[in-house]
Amino acid sequence: LSGYKNVLLHFFFIPIPRSVLINFNISTDDEFLSLQVVYTVALRDIAMPKEDTSYSMCVEAPMAHKFCFEALDQSLRDIITNKSNSNQIFGGKVIVFGGYFRQILPVIPRGTRSNIVNAAINSSYLWDSCEILTLTKNMRLHSNLESVDEQETATFAKWILDIGDGIIDDENDGYATIRIPAHLLITQYDDSISAIHHNNPEFFKSKAILASTNETVEQINHYMLSFIPGDHIEYLSSDSVDKSETNEDSYFQSITTEFLNSLNTSVGSPIMLLRNLDQNQGLCNGTRLVVTKMAKHVIAAEIISGKNIGLAVYIPRMSIRQFPIMLSYAMTINKSQGQSLSMVGLYLPKPVFTQGQLYVALSRVNSAKGLKIRIHDDE
Repeated sequence: LSGYKNVLLHFFFIPIPRSVLINFNISTDDEFLSLQVVYTVALRDIAMPKEDTSYSMCVEAPMAHKFCFEALDQSLRDIITNKSNSNQIFGGKVIVFGGYFRQILPVIPRGTRSNIVNAAINSSYLWDSCEILTLTKNMRLHSNLESVDEQETATFAKWILDIGDGIIDDENDGYATIRIPAHLLITQYDDSISAIHHNNPEFFKSKAILASTNETVEQINHYMLSFIPGDHIEYLSSDSVDKSETNEDSYFQSITTEFLNSLNTSVGSPIMLLRNLDQNQGLCNGTRLVVTKMAKHVIAAEIISGKNIGLAVYIPRMSIRQFPIMLSYAMTINKSQGQSLSMVGLYLPKPVFTQGQLYVALSRVNSAKGLKIRIHDDE
């Protein structure tokens, strides 16, 4: 449902659900991807639902490993109260999966193309029991569409769709060079930092820089923050090194100060939540805000994305004694999936990992006029 998710769920007045990994406490930490579903309130509510609950929804399903859903299937079969349904998929409960296979698939460290395909939900035994329903109209591109833009939008939409299908330009064997139209490229530019309205939260509401890696995003955010007027505050977490696995003092002496996580921010900077705090207020993983005040143990901010735009909130330190936020002048392409933006600057010092990642980046905007791309060409 990414690309349609917010519009569709709000249209039917369905609250946007939290991640299935959070709701069902699915652990995927070990290297062998052995999964454990801890019995939680969410799992109980599906197995023994209230009378007015007819189904449960999981959005962005193609991003999750198939083992997550297979573990959920086995857990529901084990705890289902109606034993006649214990041999049915998900214990006879209706689970709605939303997603788009042209977008980002499960991330498999050092995995091959076949490893990634095999990890997707449509490679699971569960897929044979799914009824597939499709959406055919790109609501993002057709929002606020004027008649004069119709042809341009159709061309832009087809180009993005061809990238998602992997049929752009010449035939390829899994690796392809995609030609970006000249009008989308930034080839000459002045210092655009001065054009940023730092004191206006509306400026950041639907604008972002996207990059393919966390390293690049961190570099951009650090660079942008250096130009922001006013006082900057550095918040340090209280994480510590576990010495149980080594007795060598030289190991700890080699650890730099950057090992312990730090957060640098200032009033007026855009930030993004990294965990769910209050779903009713819209404080979920991925929510974007602008900092309005800063104190030692709390940060005041204003929501600039989702359904509660303009709401003033307070972000506390969490139990691990660090703020669950990051600067969001820039964000990774993966993190942007599901968000709608009016203007995107795509910064690519290195190629994207998959065509799905490029598809997500290009399709965040509602017109080609809102997209600009900066590519580093070694030649």
